[in-house]
Amino acid sequence: MIQWSESHQAIRDVVKQFVQDEIVPKVHELEHGDLPPYEVLRKMFAAFGMRDMGQMRAEKAVARAKKKEAARARGEELPPKEERLVGGDETAMQIIPIIELSRYCPGLVTALGVSVGLTANTIMAKGTSRQIERWAAGLLSLDTIGAWAITEPGSGSDAFGAMKATARRTENGYLLNGSKTFITNGPYADVIVFICKLDEPGVEPQHRKVLSFVLDKGMKGLTQSKPLRKMGLHSSPTGELFLEDVFVEKDRLLGETEEISYRTGAKDTFTAERTGVAAMALGIIEECLRLCTEYAKTRVQFGKPISDFQLIQLKLANMEVARMNTQNLVFRIIELAAEGKTMPLAEASACKLYTAGAAVEVALEAVQLFGGNGYMAEYRVEQLARDAKVLQIYGGTDEIQVSQIARSLVAS
Repeated sequence: MIQWSESHQAIRDVVKQFVQDEIVPKVHELEHGDLPPYEVLRKMFAAFGMRDMGQMRAEKAVARAKKKEAARARGEELPPKEERLVGGDETAMQIIPIIELSRYCPGLVTALGVSVGLTANTIMAKGTSRQIERWAAGLLSLDTIGAWAITEPGSGSDAFGAMKATARRTENGYLLNGSKTFITNGPYADVIVFICKLDEPGVEPQHRKVLSFVLDKGMKGLTQSKPLRKMGLHSSPTGELFLEDVFVEKDRLLGETEEISYRTGAKDTFTAERTGVAAMALGIIEECLRLCTEYAKTRVQFGKPISDFQLIQLKLANMEVARMNTQNLVFRIIELAAEGKTMPLAEASACKLYTAGAAVEVALEAVQLFGGNGYMAEYRVEQLARDAKVLQIYGGTDEIQVSQIARSLVAS
């Protein structure tokens, strides 16, 4: 794939128009007025048929889970895992809205991705048919909002090793205790996947089972904080969760068995997160380049447009190189999907490391090109620079990506 097809471009045009009509007028409220993003996202879901597609996806997931459960009940060998091969066009259609939303509100992508991506996918991957039907259907249609709670105040990149949240067995279920922070959608989530360690006396903490439970908003002992103030991604609400003796029955344990550890399949989650960053980075880079090109042609200094100055030309040229490289990585993701493949984890880490860094560099250079105006909130490069920075932090910091890439190299 060397360029967007005509059908891809047609979809981009439609999404661009939706963004102009429904999101651009609300950007200030989303970024500075504490307007939760969910109604505008639901409007997008309805406009593009994504709500119906989500419901159909949930129905298929329930059917697959029931088939496996029936085979297990008969004592039969489970059929081979049914891999759902997402084609290139389907992947492109998922990526295009990410790019276009990221031009104005990258936070919308994060809020949406955690709810219909991380949260729903975790339930579908590890849950029973009843659990998928109970929680995933609403998440995939965006009728309910989901949060995925793994990060803790003292854990950071060492999510499993430093995890202190616990599940203690009781006669009829479990008591959950602990706190989570930096939780996307945390303040407003209806459904929460809470990841913690089983309290196993006599077992060293680093060897204890990592389990996941599904919680509902309003459960006794569960406190969801107000949105935290942060540097960027203001359109993506982030909060803290506090659990104090939250009682849950076994039907809230994903898979309804302690034998399903959250450590299993974590690589797939990391790969999906990291390749998704490339599409967000592309949207930020494309918009910064567009804004800078227009500004350079109209901003006059010393009697001529600043686009005539070689140092400004160098900035624009470097932005274009970053755009081309990032777009080519996005095209690679689409091409791999067309062959039923995904990036290996090390390649996904390299993809995230480069594209996140490119987005930050381009956005900061955009602020520099705009000069004093670029430091003002009125000019959108200020927001894009703040939003870009988190791409080097969430989904694994740059340092974690470097470690993953290097370990893969020395192991081969």
